[in-house]
Amino acid sequence: MIIPVSNKNEKDWAVLCSCLWPDDAADAFLAERSKGHLPNEYLYYCDGKPCGFISLSVRTDYVEGCSDGPVAYIEGIYVREEYRRQNAGRELIDFAKNWALAHDCHHLASDCEIENKVSEAFHRKLGFKEVNRIIAFSMEIN
Repeated sequence: MIIPVSNKNEKDWAVLCSCLWPDDAADAFLAERSKGHLPNEYLYYCDGKPCGFISLSVRTDYVEGCSDGPVAYIEGIYVREEYRRQNAGRELIDFAKNWALAHDCHHLASDCEIENKVSEAFHRKLGFKEVNRIIAFSMEIN
């Protein structure tokens, strides 16, 4: 079952976010949500337990591999390891496709870190095609 994140389940969602992005504690995600910065968050429940989430947005700027927009974008997707390979990820992607169409988007896009082979394999398995690889650079200046 996939449901929107609400005040009732946001702590479960925040814990899952900190599993995907371990550099941030659950409280940081709750703080961003309280500011209204994360409006399209959905929890996936397996056997009544939170086992995954998906974060979606509509991007109107340029998205790699998409010639026209708007584009539905997966900002984050996570399934607890013990629930992987049981179609939870596929159900979240199917949900995202329907969400995209409901928001007048005809592309669904995503990304992952170059070294994240698990995420890369997941995306490929579900029909995503790689459109670009980049290495980002930064320089601190004083």
